[in-house]
Amino acid sequence: MRCFQIVIATFFLSFAFTQSASAQDAALSPVAKHGQLSVVGPHIRDENGAITSLAGPSFFWSNTGWGQERFYTKGAVETFAKDWYAGIIRVAMGAQGSGNYLEDKDGNLDRVRTVVNAAIENGLYVIIDWHSHHAEKDIEEAKLFFTSIAQAYGEYPNVIYEIYNEPLDTTDWSTVVKPYAEELIETIRAVDPDNLIIVGTQSWDQDVDKAADDPITGESNILYALHFYAASHKGDLRKRAEYAIEKGLPLIISEWGSVEYTGDGKFDKKSTLKWMDFARKHRLSHLNWSVSDKGETASMFKPSAASDGGWTDDDLTPSGKLVRDIIRDWE
Repeated sequence: MRCFQIVIATFFLSFAFTQSASAQDAALSPVAKHGQLSVVGPHIRDENGAITSLAGPSFFWSNTGWGQERFYTKGAVETFAKDWYAGIIRVAMGAQGSGNYLEDKDGNLDRVRTVVNAAIENGLYVIIDWHSHHAEKDIEEAKLFFTSIAQAYGEYPNVIYEIYNEPLDTTDWSTVVKPYAEELIETIRAVDPDNLIIVGTQSWDQDVDKAADDPITGESNILYALHFYAASHKGDLRKRAEYAIEKGLPLIISEWGSVEYTGDGKFDKKSTLKWMDFARKHRLSHLNWSVSDKGETASMFKPSAASDGGWTDDDLTPSGKLVRDIIRDWE
């Protein structure tokens, strides 16, 4: 009988320890839990070698005067970390259009630094995105920007570089996008040898099959961007993505929407959930567009929402509520 009691006591001690360890893991920030990320085969893996899939929001264009720069606050990041349980966020630093980085460097950089510093403070991974559809036209500016960012933040495992947002369908992968990416990768690696770099793909980050047939070689910790908008992009794009994955191309969904490709139009919950099943199946990280109260259905927030977080259901659009729930349940 005593042996039986000892066995039972040992079981409950072991169970209590396991539960305590699980609670401690849950309390850890994403970066504290996963540490330095790397790319192995088609997956992101953490410092312990575990496949890692993260979910979070993408901020809207940072451009001065566009209105959505108001959400580039420490409080917004804290709310995403502590209430939405995001693992990752994305800074969409505008590099084209009025009020962009090339026109107002100080204003845009200040916003970027605010969000990146808050992400590091809250233990989130953060993508710093050169948000332009014509990045090859400003390659020297992009090099200077990413050099400065790598010098400032390259020591932190939180930071991920996205060097070209959504090249156009007419911007050829092999002759334009890939050579641009190779130059930017070389520039960043001169300062930061190991943090992840995201490469854009032709046709608004949809022609991942072309990148899979002609990938960048000789570089490590490289990801390729896949973007979708659920009401417009469905099975055909998933087939292209699966082709790329089967060829070993590591993908990240660095931007997705629950609506049409314009960022507006139909809110398609059914298609969104199919895409989330796809992301879970392939263990893909993903970020939703966007942290915004602009009058379009992709926006997470109503105009009444505060700039510095602390949001309730009343502040969220239908898309915002769905996205919050997806992010909360992801990891």
